[in-house]
Amino acid sequence: MTSDSKRVDDQRRLAIFGAAAVAATSAFPGFAAQGADGGAVPFSAGVERPRWKAPAGAIDCHIHIYDHRFPPAPNATLRPADASLDDYARLQRRLGTARMVIVQPSTYGTDNGCTLEALANAGARARAVAVVDAGVDTAELRRMDNLGVRGIRFNLVQTGATTFEMLEPLAKRVAELGWHVQLHMKAEQIAQAADTLGRLPCPIVFDHLGRVPPSAGTGHPGFVAIRRLLDAGRTWMKLSGAYHDSISGPRAYADMAEVARAYATAAPDRMVWGSDWPHPTKKDGEKPDDAWLFDLLEDWVPDADRRRQVMIDNPQALYGFGPATGN
Repeated sequence: MTSDSKRVDDQRRLAIFGAAAVAATSAFPGFAAQGADGGAVPFSAGVERPRWKAPAGAIDCHIHIYDHRFPPAPNATLRPADASLDDYARLQRRLGTARMVIVQPSTYGTDNGCTLEALANAGARARAVAVVDAGVDTAELRRMDNLGVRGIRFNLVQTGATTFEMLEPLAKRVAELGWHVQLHMKAEQIAQAADTLGRLPCPIVFDHLGRVPPSAGTGHPGFVAIRRLLDAGRTWMKLSGAYHDSISGPRAYADMAEVARAYATAAPDRMVWGSDWPHPTKKDGEKPDDAWLFDLLEDWVPDADRRRQVMIDNPQALYGFGPATGN
């Protein structure tokens, strides 16, 4: 069987599984329908719902799962408390989202066990982004593809298992699977790496608004580099993580709006949204209010049809989800 045939079979299997899950949400303990009561959520401030209602089948494109059964990498600088799928389901109830992309955190290095277990438990409601190094074999990449992995992440902000030198060789390998590379880099790193990024053979997804400092905004060389890549047609942006670089802070994170709106205007068909739950870079007592973060989309993407595109159409295209059937 060819690689394409295997992917078709896997997607058919996931679609059947997902239809059953929608019909009987008890198959996924903790997942809830849109409209269920909100309330307190682990690792999130506040209890109120967002101002605007998520469209049926909405996708959160950036969450992490943590479990003490999986040991952290020796050089991990972030070692958060356990954050489970059941914990995250409470955020789904509050925000009204239905599907998710589980992103391998730096905590576990290239041991994707925790992420892949969560992916299997979530079934068709999830896709994942893994972390690998140059030693990964092709069979393992194909195995992860069959499980629902759709990209690899390079976190070049926190110390981790990957380096910039691995980016181009690994991008060539995952391009054969139709995957993307997800990059967590500061804006100045992006500006310095622009030539390399421009020749990668697979799509690029930037984390957290490209980490552009609001003091420079759209004038920052990193933003200029990202815009050039967006204009080339194969780069995506996560409208997420406003709290990472904002100085003005909540509720509006007003100093991040210029950059976010500029991205959304430049490439509305390649914007996705992520909560970044459970916000591992923030200590207890400093966690952001996820309803406020969700509401930022109403400011950054005022048109309701465009917001639906960000929450549904774009992530379905990027991660290979099936059509939204309601939550």
